[in-house]
Amino acid sequence: MWKSEEQTADGRRQTAGNTFLRSLKSLFESRLVSCLLLSAVCLLTFACRRDMQDQPKMKPFRSTVFFRDGLSTRPPIEGTVARGFLKTDTEFFTGKKAGRTTAAVLTAQTPAGPQPAAAGTGAPVGAAAYPDDVELFPIPVTKDVVSRGKERYEIYCSACHGLTGNGDGMIVRRGFRRAASFNDDRLRQAPVGHFFDAITNGWGAMPSYAPQTPAQDRWAIIAYIRALQLSQQSQTNQPAQAPAAATTHSPSPQAGGHQ
Repeated sequence: MWKSEEQTADGRRQTAGNTFLRSLKSLFESRLVSCLLLSAVCLLTFACRRDMQDQPKMKPFRSTVFFRDGLSTRPPIEGTVARGFLKTDTEFFTGKKAGRTTAAVLTAQTPAGPQPAAAGTGAPVGAAAYPDDVELFPIPVTKDVVSRGKERYEIYCSACHGLTGNGDGMIVRRGFRRAASFNDDRLRQAPVGHFFDAITNGWGAMPSYAPQTPAQDRWAIIAYIRALQLSQQSQTNQPAQAPAAATTHSPSPQAGGHQ
């Protein structure tokens, strides 16, 4: 009897041990499977990783065998216009009359621009000298527009043309060639499109200021130039007995080194 009890106890202990071993083995196997799955996922993730410099792409102007023409750069679809470059308003973006092309003008040309013809020659002056240029502003001229033009004028134009438009800016006083005076009759009579053309494409020694000034700012500058011309003309037409302060002009540059 005692032997039977001992055998039963041993059997229970053995059964309990086997159960524990089976549980431990099952836990180990499940964790092993989880680790293997995690490792596989990590390997797949790293295998798909690409640095930006290694991404598959074609660099512009490099040759390729992928396209039939051998060029990696694809031409734009016909009629495509880049954002911000749909310039359908000819007068606003060029200062030229719609449907007109640059005409040959029979006037004497100098680096400062066309000069008024001598009396009796019959050569065109004023707006007639620039038949392709618009004579009216393509935008409403408001106080804000003139204020914006004054700001841009003092930044980009006053260095050469002076604060009053007399062509005697600080650079001119330091020896650079004299700039055109907006208060000359030639430029008083010139259409606004002529000024837009000069700012956009340059004129004589003056470079193009199109990169610095968008079209809206160019028209604002021209509006301020017209205001300058009006103010200087009003001062010039003052009676002789008027105080000197009423006819103040920018100091004239020294004669030496100027044209």
